[in-house]
Amino acid sequence: QVQLVESGGGLVQGGESLRLSCAAPRIMFRPSAMGWYRQAPGKQRESVATISTVGTTNYANSVKGRFTISRDNAKNTVYLQMNSLKPEDTAVYYCNSYPPPSGPWGQGTQVTVSS
Repeated sequence: QVQLVESGGGLVQGGESLRLSCAAPRIMFRPSAMGWYRQAPGKQRESVATISTVGTTNYANSVKGRFTISRDNAKNTVYLQMNSLKPEDTAVYYCNSYPPPSGPWGQGTQVTVSS
C-alpha cells in the first residue's frame, strides 16, 4: 500500500504563508507527476497544483500567483509554498500522483485561514 505523509498545515491569518511537505515512496515518486489537492467541507476534492517529473508546473486559477509547487527528487518529497493565504483556501490538503489514482490517499494536512 502506498504511503503518503503530508505535513505543514496549521491555523494562520489571512495574508500569511505556509509550506506543505509530502513524502512519498520512491517507487511511486520517481516516475510520477505529482499534485497537491484540497478538499473543503462539503466540497469535492480539487486539484491545486501539479508538477511533472522534469518540473513543469500547472496551477488552479484560484491559487495562481500565490502558490508554488516544487519537488526534491533526492528526497522523494513534493512541496507547496502557499503565500497570501485567504479564508477560501481553508481545506484539507493532500498530495498524490497526477493524474490521481483510484487507490487510497494519505491523511492530508489541515490548513485553516482566518479572516
